[in-house]
Amino acid sequence: MPKIEKAAFPVALVTGGSRGIGEAVVRTFAEAGYAVAINCSSEKSLEAAENLAAEVTKVHGVETKAVCADVSSFQEAAAMVAEVQAMWGRIDVLVNNAGITRDGLAMRMKDEQWQEVIDTNLTPAFRLSRIVMRSMMKARFGRIINIVSVVGSMGNAGQANYAAAKAGVAGLTRALARELASRNITVNAVAPG
Repeated sequence: MPKIEKAAFPVALVTGGSRGIGEAVVRTFAEAGYAVAINCSSEKSLEAAENLAAEVTKVHGVETKAVCADVSSFQEAAAMVAEVQAMWGRIDVLVNNAGITRDGLAMRMKDEQWQEVIDTNLTPAFRLSRIVMRSMMKARFGRIINIVSVVGSMGNAGQANYAAAKAGVAGLTRALARELASRNITVNAVAPG
């Protein structure tokens, strides 16, 4: 396998980056001179991610690429990270932003509504962090940013699944920060709202 040359610029991977908060994060990193991999979850959202990548590349003059992967699938998440590392040689910043809501009162919430939110909002934050931390530890540098929510600490009627997932991501953030700090890898959470 040929040796991959490391990019001369910092590299960020933003999950759920094709719209909303993720789109704003992509634009901010590109403006700061980062190459940005914009994750989208399906072929349906790929066009939006590709359009954003083209616009951001044109406006800011940095490489920006759309990478389609369902982050709730370990195989797809691992393949996405490998694809980004193959393009640019590393990932300096991981932003775990992908998330969904499946609102409903707890008494009426179906198990599928619970599990889908946990599988999209909580588990991928752990898996993707675990996947990128090995190369970050080797480089002795990295930044992991998890998007949480005030709902994770305050709760919200009709969002037991979402509140639990976001509270879980906040706890994960604190645990990983303690594990990785000595390796010059910071792990932080941002709670919009």
